[in-house]
Amino acid sequence: MTIKYTKEQLNKFDKDLLIELFLGMQGQMEELSRQTQALNDRMQLMMEQMVLFQKNRFGRSSEKMADSEQIRFMEVDGTIVFFNEAEAVCDLDAPEPEDLELKAPKKKKQPGKKAADIAGLTVKRIDHYLKEEELTAEFGENGWKQLPDAISRCYQFIPASVVIEEHHIGVYSSKLDEHMIKAPHPRNLLHGSLVSPSLAAAVINGKYVNAVPLYRLEKEFERYGLAITRQNMANWMIRLGEEYLGTMYDYLHKLLYDYHVIQADETPVLVNKDGRPAGSQSYMWVYRSGFMYRDRQIILYEYQKTRNASHPRKFLRDYTGICVTDGYQVYHTLEKERENLKIAGCWVHCRRRFNDALEVIPKAHRKESILHLIMKQIQAIYREEGKLSDFSTEDRLMQRQLVVKPLVDAFFAYLKQNEPKIPKNGKIREAFTYALNQESYLKVFLEDGDVPIDNNASERAIRGFCIGKKNWEMIDTVNGANSSAIIYSIAETAKANNLKPFDYFEYLLTEIPKHVDDKNTDFLAELLPWSDMLPENIRKPQKASGK
Repeated sequence: MTIKYTKEQLNKFDKDLLIELFLGMQGQMEELSRQTQALNDRMQLMMEQMVLFQKNRFGRSSEKMADSEQIRFMEVDGTIVFFNEAEAVCDLDAPEPEDLELKAPKKKKQPGKKAADIAGLTVKRIDHYLKEEELTAEFGENGWKQLPDAISRCYQFIPASVVIEEHHIGVYSSKLDEHMIKAPHPRNLLHGSLVSPSLAAAVINGKYVNAVPLYRLEKEFERYGLAITRQNMANWMIRLGEEYLGTMYDYLHKLLYDYHVIQADETPVLVNKDGRPAGSQSYMWVYRSGFMYRDRQIILYEYQKTRNASHPRKFLRDYTGICVTDGYQVYHTLEKERENLKIAGCWVHCRRRFNDALEVIPKAHRKESILHLIMKQIQAIYREEGKLSDFSTEDRLMQRQLVVKPLVDAFFAYLKQNEPKIPKNGKIREAFTYALNQESYLKVFLEDGDVPIDNNASERAIRGFCIGKKNWEMIDTVNGANSSAIIYSIAETAKANNLKPFDYFEYLLTEIPKHVDDKNTDFLAELLPWSDMLPENIRKPQKASGK
C-alpha cells in the first residue's frame, strides 16, 4: 500500500527523516527504472522477433543488397577499419549473387542446345512419306525430286510397367544316391520377399530422392496392380540398409577420413518410437567432403538421439584435418580435445545474423545504420572470394592472402571499434557477439586454399532430407532412422557425383549381394560413384557445349 503525505506532515518531519524518505524514494526510482529498461529490452526483442517472423514468412529469403556503393578506407590508431573498394578490389558494380554459394558463371544459351539435351536418349524413328502416285498427282509424271527430310521431334513418355521375373532353376539328382544340385542362379535380394533390385531402387528413388511419402507410393503401386503396403516398403528399406547398403556406407565413412577438409551440420528430426516420450527431438547429422573437392564427393548422414559432442567425437575419432561448421560449440569442444583437428567457421551464419539485425530497422533508415556498412564489407569479401572459385589450391591461397585477408582484417577491426557503442541487447548485439566470438574460426579459410568460406555445401547436402521430412513429418523407429541415414547418404553422394540415383541403387543392389560371402570389402572400390567400372548408363549424360 502506498503512503501519501500532506504538505503539513512533511513540514513537521525533521531533516534526518526527510533524508531517509528521499533515499528510499531514490532506491525505488532506480528499481523502477531498471524494471522499465528490462521491459523495454524484452519488448524490443519481441518486436525484432515479430519483424523477422513476418520477413521469414512473407518476405524474400535472399540476403541480396540493393546497391553497390563504395565504402572508404579510414584509419584508427594506425589500423584500417574500412576500405575503399576502388583501391582494394575491382569490378565494384558487379551485382551481388542471390545467395552466398560459390557458383560457376552462368553460360549463355548455346545454339543446338535442344539437340544436345536429347543426344543421349533412344530414338524411335517414324517415317512419313508420300506414295509415288500421290506425288505424280501433285507434280506430274517425273515432275518431282526428293529433298532432305524435315525432322520433327517430341518426347514420348512410357509409364512404368511391372512384369514378373520368374526364374526356372534346373534341379538334378543322382540315380545312385541322394546327391542333388541346382543350376547356378541369382539369389533373392531379401529372403522370403518378392522385392527385386529394380523395385527396391524405385522405392528408394521415390522416397529418398523425390521425397514421396510411402503411403503415396503405396497408392501408385496399386494403380499398377501391385499389392505393396507401406509396411512392406518400410521393412525393405530397413533390411536393405542393414544387409547391403550399410556396407557401402561404412566404406565411404573410412574414405572420408582421407580428405584434408570436411564439413559438418545437423538438423532436428522426430522419431516416434525411440524409447523416449513422444515428441522428443532427435538429430540427423551430416558430414561431407570439402566443397572444394569437386570430383569425388562424399556425403554421409548419421542419426543420433541428441546433439551433444559425443556423436561427432565418435564419428570423427580417426579423422585428422579441418572441419568447417557453423558456430555450434560442440565442434569447438572437440578442437580443444585434439591437436590434429581444426575447426573453420561459416561466413554465411555470420552474415545472416547481421542481415537479421538490419531487417528489423525500418527501410528508410537502413542506410544510416552501422549494419549497412558491415553488410557492404561482407559483400566485398564474398565478391573477391567468388573470383577464386576456379583457381588451384595454391593460387587461391595466395590471392586470399593478398586481397581477401585485408578485407577480413578491416571487417573485424571495424567491429571492435564500434562494439562499445551498440545496445547491450537485441539483434545487433547478437550479431556483434557472434562475429567477434567466431573471429579465429572465420579466419581459418584464409590460411588454407582448400577450406571454403562457408558451410553452405553441408546445408545444401542436408536439404534433401529436410524436404522429405516436411512430407513424412517423423520416422517411426530407430531402425528406420538408421536405414534412412544410410540410404540418404548414398543417394546424396550419387547426386553429388552426377549419377542417376535409380540406376545406381539398382546396380548396387544387383552387385553387392554377389559378394555377401567375401572376406573383405575390396570389391566396393569398383562400385564407388567415381569408379571407371560403373556402367555408362548410370552416369548423367554430359551436355555438349556449343562452339
